[in-house]
Amino acid sequence: MSLYAKYLLPRLIDLAMSSKATTAERTRLIPLASGVVLEIGAGSALNLPFYGPGVRKLYALDPSQELWRLGRGRVRNAPFPIEFLRSSAESIPVREDTVDTVVSTWTLCTIPDPTAALAEMRRVLKPQGTLVFIEHGWSPDPRVRAWQERLNPLWKRVAGGCHLDRQIEQLIGRAGFQISTLERGYGEGLKPFVYLYRGLARPANQT
Repeated sequence: MSLYAKYLLPRLIDLAMSSKATTAERTRLIPLASGVVLEIGAGSALNLPFYGPGVRKLYALDPSQELWRLGRGRVRNAPFPIEFLRSSAESIPVREDTVDTVVSTWTLCTIPDPTAALAEMRRVLKPQGTLVFIEHGWSPDPRVRAWQERLNPLWKRVAGGCHLDRQIEQLIGRAGFQISTLERGYGEGLKPFVYLYRGLARPANQT
């Protein structure tokens, strides 16, 4: 791993994901999490202040220990127990059917195998569990999508593997989830980077 990827990139991610725009998005959906929560790509714990009183425990999963170190100040006074899992999302070290809520924010873009990761999220969720997601990805506008395709090779190199054009809705549906709530549209910023998918999903065989 390069010095850029290990030390500089985590700080750039923490700075970029601390913006007013991303904070506003977190404020809307993160409070919906409850019970035993698994956060995928917990990073520097930027979601932590927005969890509601219904959370009993948080599993914070991220492969980057450096990012987690950046969030120590946020973690210190958490009102519920937190267990940091230094692992990839494709192999979640949690037993099946034990999690009430899975939270994924700006994470599916970067996971090397999002299909495997979503299968793991479904595995650990209880039958009536909920996936809460805020992701960016594929734009339905052909002109914006063309720019996403042009920028993708360079962006993946400088942004830790982030893909601009992942088809979030399709990925979630094909992994065995039923999306119950979905909002799509551009957030603040340059359009190729900010087409957002926000919503809730449940295991597809549950009503």
